[in-house]
Amino acid sequence: MAKESLELIAQRKTEIMDACEILYRIKGFREVTIKDISTETSFSRPSIYNYFETKEEIFLALLTREYERWTEKLIKVSFGGPWNRDEFAQALARTLENQDTMLKIQTMNLYEIEENSREERLMEYKRAFYRAMTAIDDCLEAYRPGIEDTEKRDFRYVFSPFLYGIYAYAHPTEKQLSVMEQVGIPSAQMTIYELAYHCIRQLLPES
Repeated sequence: MAKESLELIAQRKTEIMDACEILYRIKGFREVTIKDISTETSFSRPSIYNYFETKEEIFLALLTREYERWTEKLIKVSFGGPWNRDEFAQALARTLENQDTMLKIQTMNLYEIEENSREERLMEYKRAFYRAMTAIDDCLEAYRPGIEDTEKRDFRYVFSPFLYGIYAYAHPTEKQLSVMEQVGIPSAQMTIYELAYHCIRQLLPES
């Protein structure tokens, strides 16, 4: 690969991730291929391998970017307040609106993606995840100044695993809905925002 500027490398990675995200919206994870991604971009398939070794690394980079976007929203919340419990739950839940790609990847495909990505790429994602968790702590500080570290930890220990299932709960498949109806299980029929709001409100200590 010819010597490239960091800016050019970033632009090309962005184009590849954008193409992957478009395909992911209309195809399942396993159906998206490097060849498909090359068709959506200006790069040949061999050229893509100059930037990502596997398809999973592209998805991991996409997930990392989505966490960075979410963190930007969380930081804005952390500078807000004062809040009552409802107001804060609403503000924090709204940060998850338009984060479907992030929630879908980590709900449906994260284990396989991590297994097929290099450690250095995985570390980039984990750093982005950690920054998001730190931003959540800052949000909780804005909600209740002086909140104990144990209370912030307890919130994260429940809220983080919740994030790994919320997408599937908000977007059941037609087959799942059909089976649930036959078995007699009522569908929640709630948006990601609504699910997040109810979870956050229940987890919050009093302000």
